[in-house]
Amino acid sequence: MSEPSNIPLRSDTQEAGPMRLVATLGLAGFFAGLLLVTGFVYTLPMIEANKAESLRVAVYQVLEGCAGFDQLGWDGQKLTTQLGTGVELAPVYLGRDASGRVIGFAVTTEEPGFQDIIRAIYGYDPTTDQIIGMEILESKETPGLGDKIFKDDAFRANFTALAVQPAIVSVKKGEKARPNEVEAITGATISSKAVTRLLQKGMEAWRQPILDFQAQLDPQGENTKSQ
Repeated sequence: MSEPSNIPLRSDTQEAGPMRLVATLGLAGFFAGLLLVTGFVYTLPMIEANKAESLRVAVYQVLEGCAGFDQLGWDGQKLTTQLGTGVELAPVYLGRDASGRVIGFAVTTEEPGFQDIIRAIYGYDPTTDQIIGMEILESKETPGLGDKIFKDDAFRANFTALAVQPAIVSVKKGEKARPNEVEAITGATISSKAVTRLLQKGMEAWRQPILDFQAQLDPQGENTKSQ
């Protein structure tokens, strides 16, 4: 009977070294990143197209009777219809009815909410100095609470004839007494107050430029100072 050998058996599989593990993980990370970038590049045009379409629809929603609109530019001093060198696109849209008459301005603005940035668009009528409509463009607020800023009809009713002077302010539900006040949503006060702030911020930035632009319009609705 032979004695058992003390020589260890040789395995066909060798334990992977640290460099091999690093190389494998690096290669996997490279292909995962490549897949993500490819997917992003492929879907980006569709995402941008969807955003543009949502914005287009929202302009018509916040400006009742709007049949067409143009995005205005900002030359550093005033709003203008003439876009060119030295003129940046402004978050302001000029709305017209079917006859070409100017019926109001749509303005996009944003503000941090409870979860993330809330982005919205509102309609402004400079002849009455009122906000006449508001739509939420982007929001990640809490379902069932914060999302009431675009689902609650009573809250949305605040923005059909909201005075912007002396300032837009938020009040508790049932306490609205003035035309410049917005009733907050019970249980979602942070989100609803964020909407109030973004409207106020938008008016602080663009009310006077819009009024100045409106003052230069001729009877046909053309801006005589930007021709």
